[in-house]
Amino acid sequence: MTAHDPALDLTPAPGAAPFGRMVAAQAGAELRAMLRNGEQLLLTLVIPVLLLAGFSLAPLIDVGGGRRVDFLVPGVLALAVMSTAFTGQAIATGFERRYGVLKRLGATPLSRSGLMLAKTTAVVGVEAIQAAVIVVVGLALGWRPQGSFLGAALLVVVGTAAFTGLGLLMAGTLRAEATLAAANLVYLVLLGAGGVVFPLSKFPESVRPVLELLPISALTGGLRSVLAQGAGLPLVPLAVLAVWAVLSLGLVSRTFRWE
Repeated sequence: MTAHDPALDLTPAPGAAPFGRMVAAQAGAELRAMLRNGEQLLLTLVIPVLLLAGFSLAPLIDVGGGRRVDFLVPGVLALAVMSTAFTGQAIATGFERRYGVLKRLGATPLSRSGLMLAKTTAVVGVEAIQAAVIVVVGLALGWRPQGSFLGAALLVVVGTAAFTGLGLLMAGTLRAEATLAAANLVYLVLLGAGGVVFPLSKFPESVRPVLELLPISALTGGLRSVLAQGAGLPLVPLAVLAVWAVLSLGLVSRTFRWE
């Protein structure tokens, strides 16, 4: 070291990393774990693609006019969001609690809001892959989108926040085994009653108003109106999803347990 070199400061500087860096690191770890999980890939990619191809090619449903593929692609996109942001997220987080992973994360400077943001970011990354695969398969089956992909992307982002909140709310309050059973049950119920493959018009009029308030129905209906009918941004479905997102994430921030 010469006389002109600045003195080296070797004083320890303990402290947490910046919030953004912590979230990015956790999001990267979450994304890698999701992509390595074969069961989760089955839920998030294989099942939606099989539903899209099977119901598009076989005359199993009456969509009330129009082509089946135009009806199904938006619904399957919504199903992919739900399977990743809600079902897969709830089950994975529930077992992270059981095995003590979240307890160890709770001992780090990462806050509840940071964990929620990291998990949501990882979910969006997986959803981008899902959307690309489903769109390619849909186009191969003859699907021709009519509306704005930006409007559809906004619906997906708000829907992702809503489903992530619901998944973390379930995983943060129930035991892992109960979360596994409940998440799969809710997935099946919403698949059948959320307008994904069966139009809501097929249900009795008395229950339709209730079904339309479900997050999967709002996301499916919103995507369908944009991508199949070429409509502008549907404000009512977007508002329904926003309410679910605010309520669920607000409850998670207050009630989520690390262990």
